[in-house]
Amino acid sequence: MAALNEKIAEFGVVPVVVLNDEKDAKPLADALVEGGLPCAEVTFRTEAAEESIRIMTEAYPDMLVGAGTILTTEQVDRAVAAGAKFIVSPGFDPEIVDYCLSIEIPVFPGCVTPSEVAQAVKRGLKVVKFFPAEQYGGVSTIKALAAPYTMVKFMPTGGVNAGNLKDYLSCDKIVCCGGSWMVKGDLIKAGEFDRIREMTREAVELVRSIRA
Repeated sequence: MAALNEKIAEFGVVPVVVLNDEKDAKPLADALVEGGLPCAEVTFRTEAAEESIRIMTEAYPDMLVGAGTILTTEQVDRAVAAGAKFIVSPGFDPEIVDYCLSIEIPVFPGCVTPSEVAQAVKRGLKVVKFFPAEQYGGVSTIKALAAPYTMVKFMPTGGVNAGNLKDYLSCDKIVCCGGSWMVKGDLIKAGEFDRIREMTREAVELVRSIRA
């Protein structure tokens, strides 16, 4: 888990991907890898998600591909069998978190209240998701939550974009951000993978400039 946290922190941004057709998985993975961001959170909101994770991880075994929007332990099993290297859930579901810990798959549950963060701390988690970030107060709320829970860092997702990324990554309590602006659904649907690769490169450069 520690090694994964370090890797995600290194990236600074994790593309949050919605794939409606598994045929788009390989060209999307190509675009992300070539753009310098070999990672993705593939949301389990679509029927294509499971096979898409399999395709991406088979094409790029070293790519950090995880499964997002996980709502059941059955989905955890399917995602892991497909090759997912980490699990992300929108909220704190004790059953899902405990199950992931029992099978030793890294998990990032959504936490937006002190009580939810406390449950994560009790289970030894060092990084949690903060979702939906903008709607729940963004950086100011994260700083407030981090004050009593000094050992926890956050991965905000939801409303994060190129325009406010600096606000988030400038906070030392934020390990990385989840974002979809470089992998928008309309770009994927239109097959504009060259544009996705270009925007991915821009995101990588933005992270580098913020941290310089």
